[in-house]
Amino acid sequence: MPPLLVLAGSLVGIAFVRWAFRSAGRINQELDEARSAIFAEPQPVELPTLRQDPVTGAYRPG
Repeated sequence: MPPLLVLAGSLVGIAFVRWAFRSAGRINQELDEARSAIFAEPQPVELPTLRQDPVTGAYRPG
């Protein structure tokens, strides 16, 4: 009986390691897709600097 338990335990361990390896691969693939989607977005146009209007004191693009 004990050799059967050792065999069953080792099979369960192998199945768990296989499941964990596949899950890690799937998660890494999803992360790579998300990273590439972020870098594929167009970069925003450079925003103009704000300058203070001497009359009103308000800041305006210029």
